[in-house]
Amino acid sequence: MKMVAPWTRFYSHSCCLCCHVRTGTILLGVWYLIINSVVLLVLLSALADPDQYHFSSSELGGEFEFMDDANMCIAIAISLLMILICAMATYGAYKQHAAWIIPFFCYQIFDFALNTLVAITVLVYPNSIQEYIRQLPPSFPYRDDIMSVNPTCLVLIILLFIGIVLAFKGYLISCVWSCYRYINGRNSSDVLVYVTSNDTTVLLPPYNDATAVTGTAKEPPPPYVSA
Repeated sequence: MKMVAPWTRFYSHSCCLCCHVRTGTILLGVWYLIINSVVLLVLLSALADPDQYHFSSSELGGEFEFMDDANMCIAIAISLLMILICAMATYGAYKQHAAWIIPFFCYQIFDFALNTLVAITVLVYPNSIQEYIRQLPPSFPYRDDIMSVNPTCLVLIILLFIGIVLAFKGYLISCVWSCYRYINGRNSSDVLVYVTSNDTTVLLPPYNDATAVTGTAKEPPPPYVSA
C-alpha cells in the first residue's frame, strides 16, 4: 500500500463551482485582468480630463487635492504592472507554465499580508476608525449614520468584514497554489530520469511519445513449440 503524506491528503485538483484548479486560476486571472483594465481606463480618462475628477479643498475638508499628476502616474504604472502580472498568470495556467504563475501568487500573498495588517491595526487601535471617519468629507454617503453607530459595534462589524475577506482571499491563494503544484507535477511526470553506471544522467522522453515516433511497441516472440 502506498503511503500518503499527511499534508497531501487535503490536496485537491478542484476548487469553487467544482471546476479544476487550472480553470479556476484562468478565470481568476481574467477577472483581475478586467478589473485592472477598467481601473486603468478610469485613471487615463482622469489624466486626460483633470477637471472631471478634481475635488476642491472645501469638499474634502482639507488643504489638498484628490489626485495630483505624480500620484496619477504612479497609479497608472501600478495598474499596468498588475495587468502584466494577471496576463502572465492567465497565460501560464492556460499553457501550463508554472513559473508564469509565481508573480501573481506573490501578489496574492502581499495583498493578504496588507489586509492582515489592517485587521491588526483595527484590533489594536479601535479609535483610529472614528478618526478616519471624521476626516471624511461631509458629503460622503452615510457618514453621519456611521458616526452614530456604537464604536464597539463598529469595530466588530469591520473586523467581521475583514475576516470574511481574508478567508476568501486565503481560499483563492490555495487555489492558485494548487494549480502551481498540479502543473509542476504534470510537467515533471512527463520526463523519465535514467541514471547510468558512470554517474551521467540521461533524460528520456515518455513511453507514449517514444512509441509514437518508432511505431507500435515490439510484440513478444511466439511461444516455443517442441518438435
